Order: sequence, then structure tokens, then C-alpha cells
Amino acid sequence: MAATRNNRCLYRAAFKSFINADAFYVLGRLHDAYHGQALTTTDEAWLGEIRLLQETLLPWKDEETEIIFEYDIPRLGKRIDVVLLLRGIIFCLEFKVGQKEALQADVEQVMDYALDLKNFHRYSHNRIIVPMLVPTQHTSATREFRPSVYDDSIYNPLITGAEGLQEVISGVLRHARAETPGTIPEWVISPYTPTPTIIEAARSLYEHHSVEDITRHEADKVTTDATIAYILEVINRSKREGKKSICFVTGVPGAGKTLVGLDVAVKQSYQDDGTFNEEDGAVYLSGNGPLVAVLTEALARDNYRKSVAKGEKKKLSDSRREVSKFIQIIHRYRDNMLAKIKNPVEDGRLEIDPEKAVKLQKSGYGEVEHVAIFDEAQRAWTHKRIADYLKRGGTYGNKLKVPNFPMSEAAFLIWSLDQREDWATIVCLIGGGQEINTGEAGITEWITALNREFRHWNVYISSKLSEPEYAEGRVNELLQDNTRVTYSDRLHLGVSLRSFRAERLSAFVHSLLSFGDDAAELYRDVAAHGYPIMLTRSMEKARQWLRQKARGTQQTGVLITKVSARYKPLAVHVLPQSEDNAVHWFLEDKTDVRSSNYLEEAATEIQVQGLEVDYACVLWDADLRCEGACWSFWKFNGKTQWTLEKNAENRKYMLNAYRVLLTRSRQGMVICIPEGNGRLTPEGFPEDATRLPDFYDHTYEYFRRLGLPEL
Repeated sequence: MAATRNNRCLYRAAFKSFINADAFYVLGRLHDAYHGQALTTTDEAWLGEIRLLQETLLPWKDEETEIIFEYDIPRLGKRIDVVLLLRGIIFCLEFKVGQKEALQADVEQVMDYALDLKNFHRYSHNRIIVPMLVPTQHTSATREFRPSVYDDSIYNPLITGAEGLQEVISGVLRHARAETPGTIPEWVISPYTPTPTIIEAARSLYEHHSVEDITRHEADKVTTDATIAYILEVINRSKREGKKSICFVTGVPGAGKTLVGLDVAVKQSYQDDGTFNEEDGAVYLSGNGPLVAVLTEALARDNYRKSVAKGEKKKLSDSRREVSKFIQIIHRYRDNMLAKIKNPVEDGRLEIDPEKAVKLQKSGYGEVEHVAIFDEAQRAWTHKRIADYLKRGGTYGNKLKVPNFPMSEAAFLIWSLDQREDWATIVCLIGGGQEINTGEAGITEWITALNREFRHWNVYISSKLSEPEYAEGRVNELLQDNTRVTYSDRLHLGVSLRSFRAERLSAFVHSLLSFGDDAAELYRDVAAHGYPIMLTRSMEKARQWLRQKARGTQQTGVLITKVSARYKPLAVHVLPQSEDNAVHWFLEDKTDVRSSNYLEEAATEIQVQGLEVDYACVLWDADLRCEGACWSFWKFNGKTQWTLEKNAENRKYMLNAYRVLLTRSRQGMVICIPEGNGRLTPEGFPEDATRLPDFYDHTYEYFRRLGLPEL
């Protein structure tokens, strides 16, 4: 096979063709295919790799083989230095030319490549994959060849310097008993079906990919691009006709609602040439402070690194400001509009105070964006909650007091966009059954506001909003007299992208929490798709399982509800409620003790909603207890005892908290239900009356009956 070009790599050839070529010719081919200007250090590294491999691969030059330089893992933005296809085995080589030490981060990097290929690269699924780190000045080489304990044909990472490379490759071939010559046909153009984390996906969206382009592409199921196209058409129609429109998008947990919102924001906010769209831009808004903070910081760090690599003079703070143009916390958007109104409010009507705001020709007294995307719109506050908040002047240093505030938060957000003189579109991303805080109104307040005060708005709504988890199934009833409603299946996302292993995970969680008759059957289906859900009563066993499962840079974490109280005896601390803490928990690597991977600090439903980890431990406390075929709800008084929660609305939030936690893991989870403390004092009293075994045992037995295996 002669050397060929391919848009998945910079250079590809049979070993014989590669070995016989002049090293500078190969370097020239890499240059020709490279997008951008290669630095001198890049040239030196490539030339070192070429010369080393031309010598190393001589024993196999007459076999049917293939060498691939700079293989671009589609849609994930990763490139493998060199791939060798030899006797049906896939060798992934990561070179560190001139480096002597094997660093942990480098080992994790090459392991990640192997995992990406195994999980998402179709022609690699049933192949042996060998990740190899080659710090060229390293003085030793791996002598022990061991496939991983996960029975997935991925070898544990091998490490060798330049001198030992040929010997290590030969050793793997002997160990794997790979004697039949042959490459892997069409491997380089294999179908690829990735499902990146929300953070990885946001980075790719920021680089102008589409949602379906970076998620698992199954055209008969995944509809994110169809949903985005529908929303963009509503936006364009609103602009052409000078109308006000609102779209309600629903989806199962992990279906990509946040990605859809971010993609619409990016497409509206940036021109084709990458410049910011000042005229028709959009803003992505979320009341989820940790989500906004984590996404903003992840995108800013990525933008900063790439800018520096290009030789641009940019500070990290510059990148943060750039990202913040289209990702913002909803409260700041809201407070900016509140600063424009007449205060105090008279006669229950909001009015703009001309002395506090400038009226522009097109935007009127509204904000500059034509399009506002509200993520987790079901969490908008009720009238009572926002009125009480503004009456006392808010929290966190906000001194703006607005007595007698007349609207719910949903109504106020619609009112804010309605101030525009020309046109506007609102996109509400709705999660069913995910209201988790007191005073979160759900979808009802949005619909009530449209019916009562904004009947001139066109309403585009998911046909699934009629289901029970949305406004108790009363959406159709609430909208029956509204003549501007259009229903569309394209506004519902029915396939989970978060867990590529178990699409029915969300259905299982729903059945588990509602004591459905099909819960055990749904669990078997989830397990059959390779998504493990384990059960234990020991946090130490849970931690051990997570550490064994996670490889490369895969992320683990402990999750717990905010109502949980008796976790300290298990050596667990709750992550303090600070956006900075959430950023560190999600984004720092395994060398930083603030990382989730240390399994010391547990994140709550508030901090993880909208985000995810690869493997999680859900720590089940005594706040939710199984009693027969129903749940009882308890809150700790902070001192001596648990008290029964009787408020129906609070019970709904407590159940939803576990719904959120149980759908945060991409690849598997362990549920830890503690044993409690059954010991008695010498006087015969409970040693710890706040952690009696009876608080936990019935819940544990319920999970066992569903068939969850125990650690």
C-alpha cells in the first residue's frame, strides 16, 4: 500500500512504503496535510518519530500492515500520535520526544485514546488495543504484558524508551499469540459514534460543530439536530415577521437539552467567520450556578490554551469574558432588567422608568439579545418565592429591594423579552420531574403567564409536555383556549446521550422511584447493555469499585442529596455551596485533592444537575426510606433526630433529588445504603439514635429485590 492522504490523519502507509521513504519526504507529507503552521519543535518531534519508527518496524516490513500518523479521533478533538495496525492488533503510540520520565498525565492520555477507540470506534470494538507511551529517553521498558482486568481486550498501558520499542512490540505479539499477518480493512475510515461529556461537547460546540456531530449518531433515534433546526426556523420566522415566539423543549435526562441550548446560542451569537453577532445574538441563561461556572471555566481554559498555542497574546480573563458573552447566570440577566423598572411597583403593573434605562430603536428597553435560552426552565421561581426574595433585597449582597413584586419569575422573563420593539424568541429547556428546590414553579407558571398576559406570543411546544411529569399532566388543559399554540414532536429529545451504554436508565430510575412493576425488568435491560449498577453497604467498597472502574482520565465522584445529614461517620464531607468549589470538583485532574476523583467530598443535586461523571457512588441517607411500596421523607433537625416531612411539595423535591443523582453517571454507578449503627451503650440505649439500621434496611432490601448485585 502506497502512502495516501486521508482527512482522518496526516499520513498513512504500509510499513514497507514508509520504511523505504526518505524521512524528509514523510515530514513533507505531514506538512502538506497539516492545517496550520507547524512549529519548529513539532518538526523536530515528527522527524524523531519517523526515524525511530523506520528502524523499529523493519522486522515486519514485508507483512500486510499500516502506519498512521496523527490520527484524528472524529468529533472529539483528539489526535493519536501514531497508530500501528499489525497482525490485527491496534497499537496506539504517544511519543514524548526527548523526555526521560513517564508522567502520570501522559499515561492517562494514551489510555484515554485506547478507551475512546474501544467504546466508540466500530472497527476497534472486537480488537486488541495496546496503548503505549514512548518517552524517547526513558531507560527501561515494560516487561510484563497484561490485558486489563475489565475483559475488554485493552492492554494495561506499556511504557518504553526508544531503544526498547521494537522489543516491546514483539513481546505483545508473542503474548497475544498474534501470528497471522494482516491489517484491519478500512479501519482509518471506521464509523465513529462518540458520546462526550457535557464539558467535552460544549468545547466542540464552541468550535462550531453540530450536536449530532459530536454525539452518538444514530439517525433513526437521535434528533438533536432536527430540534435545533426547528428552533432556528422559529427564530428566523420571528425575525422575518416581527413576531414574539417561545419554544418549549422537553427531553429525558441526559438527552442533550443543554447541548441544544448551547448550540442555538453559539449559532445565533457567532457569524460564519467567528466574529460575535451584535445584531441578532442569543444568550444561554441558566439558574444553575455550578453548571454555568463549570461550562464557562472549561470553555475559557480551552480557548486560552488554544490561543496561546497559536502564539496569540491573551489572558485567561480575556477568554472568560469572551465565553461570558453567551453563557450567563439567569439571576444577573433578571437583575439587570429589574434595575430598569419603576420602584416601588404601583397598581400591580411593571413599568420601565425612563430615567433608569435608555430606549433603543430596535431593542427598546429590552436587553441586546433577540434570543434568550433558559435552561432548566422548570426551575423558574414562583411568584411568592421571587416576591419574598425581592421584598427583603435578595441575597449574596444584592441590595435591590422591590416591594410588592407582581409576577412569577417566568412571567418576568417573558416580560423582559417583550420589551423589545422588533422581535424576540425564548427557548425554554424543560426537564420533567427535576424541580429540586422549594419555590421552583415547573412549567405551569410559564403557561399561565402566556395565557394571562402574553397572548400575542406564538407558542411552539413539545407534544410530550402532556405527560404526567410536566405540570401534573395538565398542559393541554392549560393551553386549550390559547389559539397561538403549535405542537411538534421535533421539540422532544427522547434518547439519552449521557449514558451510551444504557438508554433505558432514565426509565429504570423513574420506575424504581415510583415502585413500578417493571423496575426489575428494566434493571435487567440496563445491565444487559453493559451499564453496571452495584449495591453495597460499605463506602470503602464503593470507593474501591470506583477506583477499579475508572481508567485514564475517566471521572468518578460521590453524590448525595442536600437533605442528607448523617454522612460524616462514613468519612464523607459535602462539597460547600460555592461555584468555585464545583469548578474544582469537576475540572481538576487526579493530582489535585479538590477533584471529585479523591472521593472525599460529595456533590449534591444542586451542584451536579446538568453535569455528569463517568462513574458515581450515590450515597443513600435516611432522608428517603422505603416503607412497603412507598417512600417516607425525613429531615434532620441538626442535633438529635429526624422529623417526618409532611409538606407534599417538599416531598416532591426530595424525591426529584434522587432522580437527579441516579441519572448523573455515564458508564455505571454504585449505590451505597449504609448499615447504620445498631450498637447499644452499656446502659442499653442506641449508641447513635440518628443512624439506626431500621432507617436503611428496608431500602436496601428493596434494591436487592430488584436484582442489583452486591459488592
